[in-house]
Amino acid sequence: MLEAGKPFPQFSLANQDGKTVKLSDYPGKWLVVYFYPKDDTPGCTIQGKSFTAIRADFDAAGIDVVGVSADDVASHKNFCNKFSFTIDLLADTDAELLKSCGIGQTEYKGNMYWDRTTFVVDPKGTISKVYTKVNPEGHERLLLEDIKKLQEQVAV
Repeated sequence: MLEAGKPFPQFSLANQDGKTVKLSDYPGKWLVVYFYPKDDTPGCTIQGKSFTAIRADFDAAGIDVVGVSADDVASHKNFCNKFSFTIDLLADTDAELLKSCGIGQTEYKGNMYWDRTTFVVDPKGTISKVYTKVNPEGHERLLLEDIKKLQEQVAV
């Protein structure tokens, strides 16, 4: 698993609209990259809805949010449309970013799923904080508070 202080891996992945999104699209911005197991499952739905609900707070703090799973673009599109998500979901169908970040997998009912993990990337592209075994309930609020504290430390 990548740790705080390491550079976040470069990536180039399609979002739910088929548009290519890269790490270089976020120069000088704080970025939340949250990895989740599967589109349209209970915990993943909670996370997507929660980030969408307080998107304006993230925007006001200068923080972008992207979700990543191994699901394809069509699955992401359906998931976003079903719940009116306003965040980008990136399709890592070859699991290249998942693997390069060192995301683990857990077996559930005979299937392997990627572990729910979140990275906070600072404006220089360095990992500031890593959250593992994430509980989707309230995670977005915790992130917002933690990043605001990190921003204050950098500003001093």
